[in-house]
Amino acid sequence: MPQRYEDAFARAADKFRRSAAAAAAEGVIPYRSEGGRWIASPFDGNSWWTGGFWPALMWQFYAATREEAFLAEARRVEALLAAELRRFTDLNHDVGFMYLLSSGADYKLTGDAQARVDALHAASLLMGRYNPVGFIRAWNAPQQRGFAIIDCMMNLSLLFWASRQTDDPRFAKVATAHADTTLRAFVRPDGSVCHIVEFDPETGERVREHAGQGYALGSSWSRGQAWGLYGFTLAHMNTGLARYLDAATRIADRFVSRIRADGLTDCDFDQPETPERIDNIAGAVAACGLMELSKLANRPDYRDAALRLVDGLLDLCCDWTDASRGLLTRCTASYHDDAAGVHTNITYGDYFLIEALAKLCGSDPMLWR
Repeated sequence: MPQRYEDAFARAADKFRRSAAAAAAEGVIPYRSEGGRWIASPFDGNSWWTGGFWPALMWQFYAATREEAFLAEARRVEALLAAELRRFTDLNHDVGFMYLLSSGADYKLTGDAQARVDALHAASLLMGRYNPVGFIRAWNAPQQRGFAIIDCMMNLSLLFWASRQTDDPRFAKVATAHADTTLRAFVRPDGSVCHIVEFDPETGERVREHAGQGYALGSSWSRGQAWGLYGFTLAHMNTGLARYLDAATRIADRFVSRIRADGLTDCDFDQPETPERIDNIAGAVAACGLMELSKLANRPDYRDAALRLVDGLLDLCCDWTDASRGLLTRCTASYHDDAAGVHTNITYGDYFLIEALAKLCGSDPMLWR
């Protein structure tokens, strides 16, 4: 493996040693960096869905270095997230992102008993969102009773984990049922995916698709593609079911065919030429998924594609200075700006870039399992 990836990981660890100290001093869960400071989540306080990625970032560095500073910062934010379990009201299906990557990671790497309990509590909340007509409800607003989104494929890992922890098949049964609904209702014949599908909450019938964070109805939002790619890969890892491996490869083929010549990723694969919208989070997520999928599907070309994505990010879109507390630039939350950030640093982009580098360096603890 080229030395550049080990050098980049070490350089990132050095930067985030300083950034972690700043986050602790500011007392926030970092969402993005602006003006040399950390900015907290734009909505829902500490219940915002991205809260688990900052401790996950710390756990990646802790797994590689065993430095107490990374452990302490991960647990500082883990305590804030644990308080949200008690508050409950703003939590949604993204408790998978929030708690498998924080409490679940703590238990995996240290054996902490309370961290295990917190992660199992989150899994129970996620299982409670399952509508028996076949899907996990995404959000809480009354008009969204029938909404499910492609992102939830990543949250299912918390349920599979909980089944293994408890020897209780109910969690995995719910995860598999939702994955099957996603395969049927979200994945298009050309390998692209929908972001949001609305179901009739009484019958489970597919009512309509919503454009969500992509360019337009029927377009191909790149981060949704990446969630589907990695999510179905993880579903296959957890179940061994061939239909999930097939779905992951179809989505991956679509994604790989649309990687830009410079290795970066458009926010939507069907967007117009102007204005330019890049979402490097999508590229970082896809790189992680492609590396895992390459092994499962015996497709070395997927690993090659992952390296193209990582190289593009390292060469063109990393801010190594302290002018930014974060690392990855040109991250975009939504094609049509929803106040969550356009062409900026966003922490979960940093997380997936570091996960990709950790895979390449052999230190990744695989927090999704």
